[in-house]
Amino acid sequence: MNDRAATSIKSSAPRRVRDASVNLAHGGGGRAMRDLIEDVFVSAFDNPTLAALEDQAVFALAGLAAHGDRLAFTTDSYVVDPLFFPGGDIGTLAVSGTVNDLAVCGATPLYLSCAVVIEEGFSVDLLRRVAASMQRVALEAGVAIVTGDTKVVERGCADKLFINTAGIGVVRRDVAISARHARPGDVVIVNGYLGDHGAAILVARQQLALEADMGSDCCPLNGLIAAMLDACPQIHCLRDATRGGVATVLNEFAQSSNVTIRLDEAALPLREQVKGACEILGLDPLYLANEGKLVAVVPADAAERVLAAMRAHPEGREAAVIGTVERSEAEASGLVVMQTVFGGQRIVDMLVGEQLPRIC
Repeated sequence: MNDRAATSIKSSAPRRVRDASVNLAHGGGGRAMRDLIEDVFVSAFDNPTLAALEDQAVFALAGLAAHGDRLAFTTDSYVVDPLFFPGGDIGTLAVSGTVNDLAVCGATPLYLSCAVVIEEGFSVDLLRRVAASMQRVALEAGVAIVTGDTKVVERGCADKLFINTAGIGVVRRDVAISARHARPGDVVIVNGYLGDHGAAILVARQQLALEADMGSDCCPLNGLIAAMLDACPQIHCLRDATRGGVATVLNEFAQSSNVTIRLDEAALPLREQVKGACEILGLDPLYLANEGKLVAVVPADAAERVLAAMRAHPEGREAAVIGTVERSEAEASGLVVMQTVFGGQRIVDMLVGEQLPRIC
């Protein structure tokens, strides 16, 4: 976004891009690229670090250390199709997803980068709309988008718009969250209805017609997670349940911690329209992607405190205990087992293959 060739061009004021669509010159490092960067991204993200248009963002270590004693760094790429869907768009995903990846390790997210790959011919107005969505979520999450990159590829060499965001945060001194830390006796908690994002993408692709409104759950979870950690800094495992859904996250916990996780099907928070969609299409809601849902494994004696903190937050009002952690038998180590509503049991394996491509 702030390539060296572009920053070498001086300008007294940003010029509004007059082209209706992005062309190859907008990625060529010259005047057109500078105008696109300033008009679309610098004006939307609105912070002095990015506005300086240096090739990097620089911030004081003392300011970072005030939040904790360890840096967390993550990156993610977003290729969702369609770009706009009920409840969000690729911009809301690109900020929320990276913020959440930082927050689930106990970090306070602070700074993001934004790199975009734009297909020649993509609408400049739609690009502005995506940038505005990114800034809205960044403000909600309390982060700044401080550096980035812009590339334009020939028509047909990409599909409209791809975004990569990387993030830096600082981990609280009093937490030690890891997929390896689940212990027998712990309880498994989710913060609300499962599978909403996957169902919203199905609706947006017109693969599914639902009478009731169905929107993605896409949102930043760092505020909710901070409240949970204030209530219980000793949360053992924490992860956002994106691709692969809750089932995949729980399998990762069970395998990393060498325990068995037992789920109660009757306790799973599912909207009726999501359950209906899964029945029609032969999908399992435990594998549907979420973009605003987390899975936490907490000590049993802290469960009520954590639930109370979650239910007091807008993103955790439907929080529920969905299972427990048990000691593994030697021949059945690292399994997730669900007690069904019919009184039987079934193994919930890790997702094999792809249910919904380009879900995020």
